[in-house]
Amino acid sequence: MLRRVGAPFAPAVLCGILVTSAASPALACACGCSVFDVGTSSLLPTGPGGTVFLEYDLLDQTKNWSGDSKAPKADNDDKRIRSNFYLAGGQYMFNSDWGVMAELPYTQRSLASTDSGSLEKSDHTSIGDIRLMGVYSGFSPDMSSGVIFGVKLPTGDHNFKGFDTDVEIGSGSTDLLLGAYHSGQLDAMGDYVWYAQAMWQHEVATRDHYTPGSELNGAVGASYNNWSIGNLAVAPVVQAIVSYRGHDGGAAGDPDATGYTRALIAPGVAFTHPDGWKLYADVELPVWQHVTGNQLIAPVAFKVIVSHSF
Repeated sequence: MLRRVGAPFAPAVLCGILVTSAASPALACACGCSVFDVGTSSLLPTGPGGTVFLEYDLLDQTKNWSGDSKAPKADNDDKRIRSNFYLAGGQYMFNSDWGVMAELPYTQRSLASTDSGSLEKSDHTSIGDIRLMGVYSGFSPDMSSGVIFGVKLPTGDHNFKGFDTDVEIGSGSTDLLLGAYHSGQLDAMGDYVWYAQAMWQHEVATRDHYTPGSELNGAVGASYNNWSIGNLAVAPVVQAIVSYRGHDGGAAGDPDATGYTRALIAPGVAFTHPDGWKLYADVELPVWQHVTGNQLIAPVAFKVIVSHSF
């Protein structure tokens, strides 16, 4: 049984919120059936108020990978994993110090595999694992630095018979989430903005003899914020992403074919309307990746986010 890696986590830029998951597509695939979101400074909290958002991610894992390079398709029983991720969420800052966040993922996933000797296809749709988080941004008056803390709950289906354990939409585990972010200006006018964000995820309670590997994701990016089309502000964005996931454990886990380290580049663009509506889109391209065993990877991933701040 062979696993997969995809282009995971990308900027939820200009959502007006700090998106941390996945999954958002934050899910159980050992190597990339999840999406980790980070964003530019416009995504980070800047004052009291709230933001709601809808996100769509497409991840199509078709390439077999082993170690640092492409491997023969025949070495992996899994031939394709295609995931459509939908995420609804929101953030509310009560004041300049404290806020809360919630994310509800919904996933459509199809798997083509020759585990049984002939090509078989399985399709499944389910809500994913909900994330509930708190935000503290009281380290400085401009709220440029903050920490994120919370839990991922086992609300997603993790017992669909057509999927391997690490392909399930839910992991079956309760996870601790802990992250931090910082943003700043690169010039005196504030046209160029940089940001950095990291998130650690670790299981604290598991089910059905399966322990998903811990994850550590980080990103550094920059945006240019002095373009416009009519009354729309236009901001090109680019970020570098590094993510690590440990091996799965437990009797139902497969440590010999799970776990990865990877680096990606994610160029994107954000459009902001004066009334609080924002649109962000990007592509996520792997630059380097190392996987354990044979795993399917996605050569590219796509993301679109619509948000409204109030």
